[in-house]
Parts: sequence; C-alpha cells; structure tokens
Amino acid sequence: MSTGKDASENKAVVKASFDRWSAGTGTPFELLLADADWTIVGSSPLSKTYATREAFLEKVIKPFNARMATPLVPAVRGIYADGDVVIIFFDASATTKDGLPYRNTYTWYFRMKDKRVTSAVAFFDTREFDEFWNRVSPAK
Repeated sequence: MSTGKDASENKAVVKASFDRWSAGTGTPFELLLADADWTIVGSSPLSKTYATREAFLEKVIKPFNARMATPLVPAVRGIYADGDVVIIFFDASATTKDGLPYRNTYTWYFRMKDKRVTSAVAFFDTREFDEFWNRVSPAK
C-alpha cells in the first residue's frame, strides 16, 4: 500500500528526472521498467498502448528524436503525486530537422513502484504531433 511518504518520494524522483531532462543530462524514460507499458491517448496513428519500454522507445521516441534538429526541452508547469501516481504537466519545445518549431503541451501519468514507472499514460495535442510526424522524415 502506498503512503504519503511514497507519494512524496515518487514525486521527488520524477522531478529530478525532469530536471536532468531540462538540463540535457537525462531523460524521464530512464525511470521506465523494462516491462512498463506506455499508452498514448488520442486519435494519432501512434495512439495505442506499447507493452514494453523497448517497444515504446523503438516505435515512438527514437523516430521522434530522429526528426529533431535540437533536443526536446520540457518546461514543467506542475508535478503532482497521489499514492503511487505522479502526474506531470509540462510544455515541451524543440526545432525540427526542417527548421520549424515543435511545441506541445503534455500531461503524463506515471504509476510508480519502488521509485520506477510501471505504467504511463500520455495526453497531448495529437493533431500538432501528427502534422510534425508526417512533415519531417527521420534522419537516415
């Protein structure tokens, strides 16, 4: 059973991960267990549940990063914790390989166990995402 202490510790772990991501020295995906599932909510062709960390990274994150000229940088608006769930509300931006800006607002829900993510659900503007995904080809 989760305690208030667990929620506070989970929030601190996630905040530290986002701080490293913002500084260009880490990524929140380092918190995912190997068997963690990741669900993208919405109507994008990429909206579905990825059963493992590796499936999510291979199908979404690596092709996403390959379309970028600069790293995606988050600007956290808030991090909230309740029991074993941590919610991250943030904006993120980067420059794409075609020189245009990419900006989106995200809310991620991390279910945590032992300070690691077991399951994630992501909400964002899938229309903005799809336009960028279809416009910019990943680097070869």
